[in-house]
Amino acid sequence: MPDAKHLIEIIACPRCDKTPLADNDGAFRCSACKTEFPAVGGIPWLFAEPDASLGEWRNRLHFSLQQLGNESQRIKSELAEKNLRPLTVKRLEQQVKAIDAHRNNLRQLLQPLDIRSSEAGYESYLALRTRLPIDQGIQTYYQNVHRDWCWGESENEASIDELSDILGDDNKALGKTLILGAGACRLGYDVHMQLDAELTVALDFNPLLLLVAKQVMAGEEPEFYEFPLAPKSLEDFAVPRKLSAPKPVRENFHWVFGDALRPPFAPASFDTVITPWIIDIVNEPLPVQAARINSLLGKDGRWINFGSLAFEHPARARRYSLEEVQDIVEDSGFSGMRIRESTIPYMCSPSSRHGRQENVVTFCARKSNEVARPPRHRALPDWIVTGKQPVPLLQSFQSQALTTQIHSYIMSLIDGKRTIGDMAKILEQQKLMTQKEAEPAIRQFLTRMYDDSQRNSGF
Repeated sequence: MPDAKHLIEIIACPRCDKTPLADNDGAFRCSACKTEFPAVGGIPWLFAEPDASLGEWRNRLHFSLQQLGNESQRIKSELAEKNLRPLTVKRLEQQVKAIDAHRNNLRQLLQPLDIRSSEAGYESYLALRTRLPIDQGIQTYYQNVHRDWCWGESENEASIDELSDILGDDNKALGKTLILGAGACRLGYDVHMQLDAELTVALDFNPLLLLVAKQVMAGEEPEFYEFPLAPKSLEDFAVPRKLSAPKPVRENFHWVFGDALRPPFAPASFDTVITPWIIDIVNEPLPVQAARINSLLGKDGRWINFGSLAFEHPARARRYSLEEVQDIVEDSGFSGMRIRESTIPYMCSPSSRHGRQENVVTFCARKSNEVARPPRHRALPDWIVTGKQPVPLLQSFQSQALTTQIHSYIMSLIDGKRTIGDMAKILEQQKLMTQKEAEPAIRQFLTRMYDDSQRNSGF
């Protein structure tokens, strides 16, 4: 593990915000709120609620292991069927072997998540108004591990070239650098090794990504199966890959587990903050993010962003254009913004037909003014947190309530005797919808139910 003394100067308690942390045998402790922040696999676990987040990631790991076990059993059941073609048998046997090996690899890699038991749960998140994104599982960005450390050399080179080009003559003066949302860490590695950052801190919340990166960057060569989305051939359904870095990372590189929306660092800790493929996917308005990044930077610090800028948010006001992004950045205490747009290869696995070319935007801006530091990130509204305010009758709630009632009623009508037409007549009699409207609605609902049952038949 890198010497923790380099982190002591810049990290701060994610609960108390400004309180420095004390090193406690590789872990950290806050003297103000008395919170212990463990080390997971030798990496500081600096979430605002460490026990709750550790428990939730542990649950997500167990869920992934269960899914993989169920998938293996389902394929084994298919292999027991008669009249399978020899090539089909070969492919399925290969997949079972790979899935079982992958399951064991995940269990071994992520064993540090079981470092201690915890009963902390949802209430802890309520108290701090934090939560992990519900759509992020252990394996959500698993493919990036292979891109970063196996077959993605052209993509990795294109990415670091974009950063080097946007920096121009300043590319040798990164100073203390934070990679916010570092993923599997190849970009952070290349920044540290090629652009000579004085100190590089890679922050991410996914245990799999950072634990793999730490192994590889230490010079190890772990083997993991890749499962391409669109396999090119029979052999490409499950491909054993050896992961490796060009050479071990040099000193002064640190990994940190934490939330990019509650970064555990003291104000003005960094000379450079890099945000790769993140500002358009987190659930926080860009003006708030920009102000938060401003607060992390020292005088004349630089913010470098790299990614697609594909803002997909339910609120159309937050689907920012590039012009709006520039306006927000400049209004958040930054100036001299330089922008590049380029097309680079993206996730072009040699075993998959799913790779593509991606148009990316890279910008670099200097911190020219201090702005008001934003309040701590609040992931949940007060009417959920305190439970003392009326629950708002949101339009989406009303629609969901009606849909749920209708679906529940349809399920109650299934008795093994009624046809879709019979059920549609009853819905019309109950004045829920006309029979003409009800028949396609019931058919669509039952189709979805049937498809789900087929997908989960082996579970």
